[in-house]
Amino acid sequence: MTPPKTTQVARMLRKRDTWAEKLLWTLLRSRKLSDYKFRRQHPYGEHLLDFFCVEARLNIELDGSQHGFPEQQRKDVERDTELVRKGIKVIRIWNSRLRREKDSIRTQIWRELQERAPHPLPDYCRPLQPPQ
Repeated sequence: MTPPKTTQVARMLRKRDTWAEKLLWTLLRSRKLSDYKFRRQHPYGEHLLDFFCVEARLNIELDGSQHGFPEQQRKDVERDTELVRKGIKVIRIWNSRLRREKDSIRTQIWRELQERAPHPLPDYCRPLQPPQ
């Protein structure tokens, strides 16, 4: 059960996206990535998952500079370990890396999704079959 306060915080965070969250959301929203549905600032127990795909049980966390401090890194490891125990894979992406490597990050996310919950490739991605 998600505490009501967590849901309120999630709603507030959705209204105050960082530039990195806006950028990643443009790549993931409206099932743009092979028809996988993502939820933004998704309440999960006492946690808020930045970008969560229920089908693949994949959580993508965007990390700003505050995640570079030892205390925050320890908290992140504890949180990620708990989520992994619950069957959720966590990918952590530095905001600065997202700015520089948007396409490679999109490919990394797609590969993780395909590994965890494969979708068939759309027709336009399949190799052409020679006429018979």
